[in-house]
Amino acid sequence: MIPRERTMRRIRPFINTELIKVITGMRRCGKSVMLELIKDELRAQGVPDDRIISFNFEQFANAPLCTATALHAELTRQIDGHKGKFYLFFDEIQEVTGWEKCINSCRLDFDCDLYITGSNASLLSGELATYLGGRYVEFVMYPFSFEEFLLAQQQKEPKADAAQVFRKYLELGGMPSLTNLSGSREVAAQYLKDLYNSIILKDVVRRTKIRDVDLLERIVTFVLAGVGHPFSATSIAKYFKSERRSVSHDTIMNYVKACTDAFLFYKAPREDLIGKNILSISEKYYVADHGLREAVYGQNARDIDQTLENIIFLELLRRGWNVTVGRVKSSEIDFVARREREKIYVQVCYLLAGEGVIEREFGAYRSVHDNYPKYVVSLDEFDFSRDGIRHMNAREFLLSEEWR
Repeated sequence: MIPRERTMRRIRPFINTELIKVITGMRRCGKSVMLELIKDELRAQGVPDDRIISFNFEQFANAPLCTATALHAELTRQIDGHKGKFYLFFDEIQEVTGWEKCINSCRLDFDCDLYITGSNASLLSGELATYLGGRYVEFVMYPFSFEEFLLAQQQKEPKADAAQVFRKYLELGGMPSLTNLSGSREVAAQYLKDLYNSIILKDVVRRTKIRDVDLLERIVTFVLAGVGHPFSATSIAKYFKSERRSVSHDTIMNYVKACTDAFLFYKAPREDLIGKNILSISEKYYVADHGLREAVYGQNARDIDQTLENIIFLELLRRGWNVTVGRVKSSEIDFVARREREKIYVQVCYLLAGEGVIEREFGAYRSVHDNYPKYVVSLDEFDFSRDGIRHMNAREFLLSEEWR
């Protein structure tokens, strides 16, 4: 297993606390493996296996436990009469009807340390917020970073070259299961298409009761095509109207929200850096893994600038930054990232091919009059840093600890 140390560093301080650890993220991004890594941490601390109780509710063998009453009865059977702490792991807990009541009851009835995973953002809304307000901490998981993808490749080929591996990462994306498959594009594409269908059908259509699956897939394709570009539900509605199909603005936004709830897309709001306001229009959307975009829509090689921007955006989220798209007068800064008292600015482009492109990318910072770190990230191998603005090759930026 790949250690996923960046995520583990965030979880580790909460192990053996009364807070419920909630791990969320897209289907097959590594949540189940994260639970196994936490169990390994516990064993290293001396916790015996008979104190660890674990259920994966996507396994058919656990189907009889998929109600709050049945699950609580089984836990009571296993725990009652034993002294000391138990460690409870529930994978894909949303498959359990009324699970919120069971989890809250476990917290009150047993001496336990609780860990749950789920594949939908609504996991932390509604009744859970009512029952557990202030008693849980959430960790969002993402597909492999380039650093993790490189580590996985080097486990198989210790002398693997970082530049070659990065080209593979650009093409295939970072879904963890890809590292266990053959390296062929066809096999990876088939896996990613099947994963996409699973997300659409299980995590979007079924959970939100969407009836028009064809419309959903068309809207998803629009979002995939426009990754990193300003999103306009109105423009999509006008396109459908030209195709003699009436679709309301609200329907489009509801379908997109269903996809963000399934962690297929992430939204980057637009921010006016002078007025300090979050703007309600022209936000951008990014896909959870650029390999999915290639498998479903294609064009990653042609749209290399969008692909690279998507990778950098996800890496910022992965490292715990809150990210917006910055607007300064007539200029746009790709990413403004904040974390507690820290802030960084990041411009992303394919290549700094000529003085005009250099001026555009570095010039975007001309109206930003603060001393927070400013980066321009591209695939160039030469260093174009100037005027206090740091230029970094994309590989170097993704592996860097200077902004970790």
